Amino acid sequence: LLGSSPCLWSSLDLRPYKFDTSAAESLSSRCTNLQALWFRGALSADAMIILQARRLREINVEFCRELTDAIFSAIVARHEMLEILHFGLDVCDRISSDAIKTVAYCCPKLRRLWLSGVREVNGDAINALAKQCRQLVEVGFIDSGGVDEAALENLSSVRYLSIAGTRNLNWSSAAIAWSKLTSLVGLDTSRTNINLSSVTRLLSSSRNLKVLIALNCPVFEAEADTSMMYNQKGKVVLSLISEIFKGVASLFSDTTEINNGAFQNWRKLKVRDRISDEIVSWIERVLSHSLMRISKKNPKEFDDFWLRQGATLLLSLMESSQQEVQERAAYAVATFVVIDDQNAMVDCQRAEAILRHGGVRLLLDLARSPPEGLQSEVAKAIANLSVDSKVAKAVSENGGIDILADLARSTNRLVAEEVVGGLWNLSVGEDHKGAIARAGGIKALVDLIFKWSSWNDGVLERAAGALANLAADDKCSLEVARAGGVHALVMLARSFMFEGVQEQAARALANLVAHGDSNSNNAAVGLETGALEALVQLTFSKHEGVRQEAAGALWNLSFDDRNREAIAAAGGVEALVALVRSCSSSSQGLQERAAGALWGLSLSEANSIAIGREGGVAPLIALARSAVVDVHETAAGALWNLAFNPGNALCIVEGGGVQALIHLCSSSLSKMARFMAALALAYIVDGRMEDIASIGSSLEGTSESENLDVIRRMALKHIEDFCAGRIALKHIEDFVRSFSDPQAFATALASAVPKSLAQITEGARIPEAAHLRCSGAEIGRFVSMLRNPSSILKACAAVALLQFTMPGGQHSMHHTNLLQNVGAPRVLQSTAAAAIAPVEAKIFAKIVLRNLEHHQNQHVEASI
Repeated sequence: LLGSSPCLWSSLDLRPYKFDTSAAESLSSRCTNLQALWFRGALSADAMIILQARRLREINVEFCRELTDAIFSAIVARHEMLEILHFGLDVCDRISSDAIKTVAYCCPKLRRLWLSGVREVNGDAINALAKQCRQLVEVGFIDSGGVDEAALENLSSVRYLSIAGTRNLNWSSAAIAWSKLTSLVGLDTSRTNINLSSVTRLLSSSRNLKVLIALNCPVFEAEADTSMMYNQKGKVVLSLISEIFKGVASLFSDTTEINNGAFQNWRKLKVRDRISDEIVSWIERVLSHSLMRISKKNPKEFDDFWLRQGATLLLSLMESSQQEVQERAAYAVATFVVIDDQNAMVDCQRAEAILRHGGVRLLLDLARSPPEGLQSEVAKAIANLSVDSKVAKAVSENGGIDILADLARSTNRLVAEEVVGGLWNLSVGEDHKGAIARAGGIKALVDLIFKWSSWNDGVLERAAGALANLAADDKCSLEVARAGGVHALVMLARSFMFEGVQEQAARALANLVAHGDSNSNNAAVGLETGALEALVQLTFSKHEGVRQEAAGALWNLSFDDRNREAIAAAGGVEALVALVRSCSSSSQGLQERAAGALWGLSLSEANSIAIGREGGVAPLIALARSAVVDVHETAAGALWNLAFNPGNALCIVEGGGVQALIHLCSSSLSKMARFMAALALAYIVDGRMEDIASIGSSLEGTSESENLDVIRRMALKHIEDFCAGRIALKHIEDFVRSFSDPQAFATALASAVPKSLAQITEGARIPEAAHLRCSGAEIGRFVSMLRNPSSILKACAAVALLQFTMPGGQHSMHHTNLLQNVGAPRVLQSTAAAAIAPVEAKIFAKIVLRNLEHHQNQHVEASI
């Protein structure tokens, strides 16, 4: 009740909020004494009339492109006490001179008028202002289509005039007319085509003119001498080629030295006259606006300016006592450092210039200030600057993460969106992830998703992106899950159509479950209602990034046995086969993850058969031919699993997969890809005629005649591809021998010295193979290969078992138990002792036996 008292409501900033008719009706009883109002958009302009704030003295409107003459006129007609009227930031091209005349007749107390992007300001409108608004001190017609420059001569009360960005001016006429403005003290001609002669005429003829600002005026800059004095007979020119700080300082000091603290020095003066205060305040307003506009376009000719004085100028403006100046300067800092918004790239020199001049501490101090509009712009600046690793480090070291985590709890949508952007960028650095978690940032991000889930895609995309980065860290991923992140991210993946939100939610889920057995997140996501179904559906998205992240999440989830079957039950096999089939011309990342997801699903025999039936073999063969290592590596892994099944092996042979695998086995830069290609070839070559009758599950559900047809085709292919089989064996042999060290092998054969065996083991280690997990059937097949008459297959099987039992491997104990279950030690001993066995098979069999003994001892010790 106390808070709603009208006497407390003197100013109201509605920019971050949805301000419509119903909101205006609920607020109207509190606004009888309202003095100042900020809002955005034509809808809010229409609603503000309902506020009944008759005593308004200041109205500031942003993003008013849809604002019409009728609404504009209705606003000013109801607020005859207005002293400041500011419509800007973007264009107001539906406002005409007729609306400006309404201002003149309805607002006689007007002191400051600022309009941006109006179509034109004709002589009648200007003359009406001159006649009716006798207290008008400051006028800005910014980025307008045209202004009657001769009529401006009649604004005799105006002390400050800005026509920055206005086109179609006759400068000869303007210089003559404006020289007659006896009250004119400051003139802003930035971003126009003013020339040197007009500048000279104005400086020499204007009686009271003290400051002429001409930033980004190409004609003037080309004609002026770079040594032109910044101050001519007490009249200051501020331009790209002048020393702006020195020029400002000359207005209130006798200093002749360049001083980057000119504005600060002025603020610290104990004795200041009203005129100087007024001039410098105006300079701050127009400079901040022009620099904001210039930063958006980032013209090449300003590259040197930003580093030489622009960065420090923006920081100085952020210390202004005027909130609008602070906001614009912070916006410019956020914008001028960005050189590629699409790919989040910043100019490191500019970012580090801000850092070098104390910008990080200043921004963090301003982030603590109460005005939410300023908090939003400052948070955006911190976010963009933090793309640079040095700035990110400084933000963290100066307590910025705690400040941002606290602001993330803001009820202001614009503040929350920009703050979350800062946490997103900071979370890229490994050093900052823990700090964000300690500051409560993870819980704040999860809460934000639920808080803004009804309508704000920007906040949700950034929150999900930050959680995705944090989830890549093992410890932080657990914190994400504890904070309710699984439910929040699945909700986004299921319920939101905005592609950015979907992509980041899928990426976050992929990272959350990427830690294998080190935490329980994989199972938790699989158990979350609708999670797997949502990810499967996202693989059909029209947006490639969404499909890629969804496939990556399904790939990681498929490492869990229960998830693997649940994904298949949710239509994952069909969806992923369709994705692999359609991604031949897509990005490498999508190809890798789509093949990887099928690789993960194919660990299940039932899924492997289903993939073959859906036609998944052919597109995987195509990806196996890719020149990109990551792509052909995952395709080789999928083909290896598929080749275990006789029906799929036949499809690989018929589809030209043997040649693709031979190429990988011999030529891939990835040892892992060569290893899996060799194993896939070994499965295919190992198929014998007596095994065909037991193809069992691969032909499940088919008729007897179809069954016999498959058998005939397999027999025929065995005859036709006899030569291809020999070639395959030759490449398998070459791969196995790539692990041979003749000297170490000779020593090991002679005495089986532990040191020589250890040396061979390390030389043969394929680090990535430590993550492979085989089923009992697969391990049994490798053991049976040790009995195969082919010495090459014996050696290949021994190499495979060596990799699967390597000490330190993620699944070594699992494979050890499987080997014990099928009686592998006896077969390994027989292979190691066989007189006619190849030397590689003997040595690797000995090492596998040592590995089994090592794991058994470890198990006993752990039990004790």
